[in-house]
Order: sequence, then structure tokens, then C-alpha cells
Amino acid sequence: MNRYILIRRLRLPAILLLIGVVALLHQAGAIDHFWHLFWPLLFILVGVMLLAERAALNADGGYTAMPYPGAPYAGAVDPNAPAVEPPAPEIAPFAPTHTEEYEKHSEGEQS
Repeated sequence: MNRYILIRRLRLPAILLLIGVVALLHQAGAIDHFWHLFWPLLFILVGVMLLAERAALNADGGYTAMPYPGAPYAGAVDPNAPAVEPPAPEIAPFAPTHTEEYEKHSEGEQS
């Protein structure tokens, strides 16, 4: 299952859990007013859930939105376009090209 969908499905249960925890704290006498603590925590919870949804959506590759109706989406391939091969990756040499650092000095020392 997609992480974005999982986080989105957990939104309502997380809000219900918050209501239950704040109601339990109110019933136990730990807090005086239910609504004075509930609203700020609700806004924080919704903000964290939205950030988690955005992060999950971005980690999964995002979504392709059309800039205007009828526009091709970003992943569309034109069948009439010529095939373009990606450039070959450059291979870095394993040995250094400049070897003066490894030559022995006249006194027998190495650098």
C-alpha cells in the first residue's frame, strides 16, 4: 500500500484518539477545560498529518498534475518523437593521473 494513502487513512483515527486522550485527561482532573487544550492540539495534529502526507507523497515520486485541461501529463511520451539515448556515464580513473607525489625523494624519503 502507498504510504501517502496509509497516512491519509489514519487522519480520522488520529483525531478520534486525540479526542479520547483529552477527554480522559479532563475526566481524571488533569486539565480543567476540555476545549482550551483540544483546539491547539487538533491544529498541531492536523498540521503534522499534512506534513507527513506531503513527505510521503514526495518520497513516492509525487504526482503529475496537468497545468491546464487537455495538457499532456509530465510522463507522457510522444510516439512521433525520435528516440534519444541517454549519455554514457563518465568513468572516473581508479589511479591518480599525477604521480609526482609518489616518487622517492633524493634522500630516500617518500612524500
